Amino acid sequence: MWSTWLSKLPLRPGRAQSTVAHLRGILKKEIETIKEAGTWKSERIITSKQGPHITVDGKNTGILNFCANNYLGLSSHPEVIRAAREALEEYGAGLSSVRFICGTQSIHKNLEEKIARFHQREDAILYISCFDANAGLFEAMLTPEDAVLSDELNHASIIDGIRLCKANKYRYKHMDLEDLETKLKEAQKHRLRLIVTDGVFSMDGDIAPLREICDLAKRYNSLVFIDECHATGFMGPNGRGTDELLGVMDQVTIVNSTLGKALGGAAGGYTTGPKPLIDLLRQRSRPYLFSNTLPPAVVGSASKALDLLMESNEIAQSMSAKTARFRNKMTAAGFTIGGMNHPICPVMLGDARLASTMADDMLERGIYVIGFSFPVVPKGKARIRVQISAAHSDEDIDNCVRAFTEVGRKHGVVP
Repeated sequence: MWSTWLSKLPLRPGRAQSTVAHLRGILKKEIETIKEAGTWKSERIITSKQGPHITVDGKNTGILNFCANNYLGLSSHPEVIRAAREALEEYGAGLSSVRFICGTQSIHKNLEEKIARFHQREDAILYISCFDANAGLFEAMLTPEDAVLSDELNHASIIDGIRLCKANKYRYKHMDLEDLETKLKEAQKHRLRLIVTDGVFSMDGDIAPLREICDLAKRYNSLVFIDECHATGFMGPNGRGTDELLGVMDQVTIVNSTLGKALGGAAGGYTTGPKPLIDLLRQRSRPYLFSNTLPPAVVGSASKALDLLMESNEIAQSMSAKTARFRNKMTAAGFTIGGMNHPICPVMLGDARLASTMADDMLERGIYVIGFSFPVVPKGKARIRVQISAAHSDEDIDNCVRAFTEVGRKHGVVP
């Protein structure tokens, strides 16, 4: 009893300082371990707006940017910026609230309607990020009576969202249809079966076999969910995503995606699908209920980005030739490029320290790229992830390939 009473007393300054010092020691060792492994991630400081040409703190010359998710070059598009400015002036900096209290404006409802129309779905709901959309979906939708079947390389936000739900969890091997079918057979005893996959896998740029997944879903009476963060805006004839590209828009039940990449590049995410599901999410999705409303300027810029896409598919269509140019030239130079015909072009290197060193050498040659290593990608799969933008010129792409070739030769990666 005496020891229990003592444990409830507030720490004296000396004890508190000792505890903090102990914490510092633990954290310092963990940080040293990361640095020794060559996986420490430094943050470079950009001193200009986002775009294919940027300025970087400490560099006297302009830098070519090849690692942003600015796929369509809309982050600094004058019409997108103008729309954000107008929304800021008319609707203010923010709502200081969540949606159901006093945080819903007409522009939020208009954008949700536009998203649903763009994806040819019944309804849509906005989140502060797609991470929140993924965190909020599965727990609200699935119960212990249901099953969720997830690709092993799905995005971390999907993995975390699935962890939060009480459904029976099955993980199938990456894009392995035989393993998925085996898991679907095992899951037939459950009420609902939801197959969950990235449309495009962000680290490798490979595209999910959606046609075959939808065939399996039909055979085993299951639903299909896709995360389209690296597809919305530029995959498919009209930029509607992987399901449009592969002709299965009518077979995918739920789409989650982002406003923070191709659609203006600011922030925000969404879920689009059947109206009853969206209605349920407004009632039970915790990130929606307990997060501040998406700021008006972000809503304005994303809405204009969607307008531009729905008016013309010219920007989306320009991606194919630029992506092919980079991939073909890099392969000819002797590099191994991961993924399939997608503007995510991973330059596979294997060694984490090599990826980091080569990225630094590229910056010295005026090319901004970043080395990716564990835990962002599996151990032994380190790479430099290059991302092509519609705003890159052919000359920009050729300069990037030239710099890679010089740095690759320096490190013995290519002949």
